[in-house]
Amino acid sequence: MLIEVRWHGRGGQGIVTVSRLLAHAALLDGKYVQAFPEFGPERRGAPVNGYTRISDEPIVIHSHIYTPNIVVIVDPTLLGKIDVTRGLVEGGTVVAHSEKKPEDLRKELGVEKASVYTVNAARIALDILGKPIYNTAMLGALIRAVPLVSMESLVKVIKERFPGAIGEKNVAVIKRAYEEVRGVE
Repeated sequence: MLIEVRWHGRGGQGIVTVSRLLAHAALLDGKYVQAFPEFGPERRGAPVNGYTRISDEPIVIHSHIYTPNIVVIVDPTLLGKIDVTRGLVEGGTVVAHSEKKPEDLRKELGVEKASVYTVNAARIALDILGKPIYNTAMLGALIRAVPLVSMESLVKVIKERFPGAIGEKNVAVIKRAYEEVRGVE
């Protein structure tokens, strides 16, 4: 099993962090992992990609992810501006920060054979964190859509990365997004 995840967001939204958090949780679950960003001299707010590979076997690939199994869209303003689903494998999964119904987003993206999941990550982040920082909400939505890591490992990683109250709040964000994500197979 080799699963490749491509994250889409903007500089400053924690795309690098979220791809690494997922990889760290998978490592705790006994998987082999890679996590790395793709960006050049971009400034805050410019589109960036993050990548996470998770496997049961050692990973020998050392390139960008060109045919992801999963695409996670952290910033909904990228929809229609860049091709977020380019290379998505047939039968792949899209997890998006969106208020749209999964069926509507599937049509908009033209991925009729993909599973599509949506969650209003900004609302969750604002309710719990009081700030529009929603990368961890997308982690919760992702692991509900595709259980790549255990909730136990993810919670442990979050609390290590964000100690104290901020860690507890991010765990609450993840769990709420996990419960609120909607999907269509």
